[in-house]
Amino acid sequence: MKSGKLWHGYYLCYHSFKKSRAVPAIFQNREFIEMSDADLFLSGGTVITMDAEFRVIEDGAVAIQGDSIVAVGKRSELEQRFGKTTTIDASGTLVLPGMINGHAHAAMSLFRGVAEDHSLDDWLQKYIFPAEARNVTEEFVLWGARLGVLEMLRGGITTYADMYYFEDVVARVTKEAGMRGVLGETIVDFPAPDHQTPAAALAYTQKYIDRWKDDPLITPAVAPHSIYTLSTENLKAAAALARSNGVPILIHLAEAPFESELSRAKHGGSPVAYLERIGLLGPDVIGAHCIWVDRADIATLVRLGVGSVHNPSSNMKLASGVMPVVDMLEAGEAVGLATDSAASNNNQDLFQEMNIAAKLQKVFRMDPRALPARQVVEMATIGGARALHLDKKIGSLEEGKQADLVLIGTGATHSTPMYNVYSLIVYALNAHDVRTVVIGGKIVMQDRVMLTMNKPEILGKAHEYQRKISASLFKQPAV
Repeated sequence: MKSGKLWHGYYLCYHSFKKSRAVPAIFQNREFIEMSDADLFLSGGTVITMDAEFRVIEDGAVAIQGDSIVAVGKRSELEQRFGKTTTIDASGTLVLPGMINGHAHAAMSLFRGVAEDHSLDDWLQKYIFPAEARNVTEEFVLWGARLGVLEMLRGGITTYADMYYFEDVVARVTKEAGMRGVLGETIVDFPAPDHQTPAAALAYTQKYIDRWKDDPLITPAVAPHSIYTLSTENLKAAAALARSNGVPILIHLAEAPFESELSRAKHGGSPVAYLERIGLLGPDVIGAHCIWVDRADIATLVRLGVGSVHNPSSNMKLASGVMPVVDMLEAGEAVGLATDSAASNNNQDLFQEMNIAAKLQKVFRMDPRALPARQVVEMATIGGARALHLDKKIGSLEEGKQADLVLIGTGATHSTPMYNVYSLIVYALNAHDVRTVVIGGKIVMQDRVMLTMNKPEILGKAHEYQRKISASLFKQPAV
């Protein structure tokens, strides 16, 4: 490779000749390349682009300027084009688009393991809602969100969608960590930890949206919890607030049998049919779970541009059912992948979700060809971006997109040898294999060292809350 100084000299000569239109023959061939600067240059490794052609580039490179990707290609080619300010040696790694967790409740990480082996209805009504009433404050959300975000980042998740209370606090935590989030303030009919009435929650949400609407990392959203925790009037009010501000709507949708039964008894149709009738569904909606949907419901979701998010571990643990992922993808539905909360999973490991998602569909359909590995990786990257309506911005490694990417080590015994990158990601790798995380062109974790979060402090606070929560589970909530 020619030195940067030599190429810089060629560059100046070229432009002086270009002005006189007398360009020497030395500059009239394909080998001449103008030099540019890259703020960050990832060199080597197997680059898995997840672009429209699903290009996999051996000994590849990614050049980043500011918060955006400016080039993706072979290392030998890009090294001749870019002067490098900071170089990350990606040799021996897979370079993957940052993974997208399409549905989470980050602060609920502090409730990990408090209530096990129950149906969704019992789990919520008898355990989680009471535990939240006794424990959830702004401070709880601060440290719970930090714990959840820390776990997600260390596992290669660069963007997540969140639904919880005190969501302005969640946004601050996400921003300070350098993470990308679609973060929805939860609206329910009953008194919640942050607001006693839906009207108060909606007023808070407007202020929250105003504060974060133009942030490059944070997408504020409105999160009407579900059809079983909100009246028709309040569902419509939440949707109207979102649409008046041009922000997304996050909602639990067709998650469990009791929800489907309630909808048919009370509203005369499926949850999807009911929400379509009241005007809530649209291309700004992200529906979590979408398990109890038939072909007519799937067609409605596709027609209205609703994004859907699969939560396999949580759905299995709560015996909520199995999302018809294969049917939905075949119909053209945008389907992402998610962990749900650490209280119902019990972790935030999207590698585990990829593994389970693939195997679950195979045994559910009794077809080993169902949901192959590449399709599952797509759900965790560009498919997840489509489900969140962010695919023009994130989800693949392409010129012009945000520089969100992760480096995954492949040198462990459980990842050796490698024959197919997608198979390795889905069936062999795990969150601990993630080495480095870059979001918006900034290094958030390098060689497993967090640069934006204080891991010991966060874990210490989590242990303190464990003792408080354990004591509270045996107390009656204050009246």
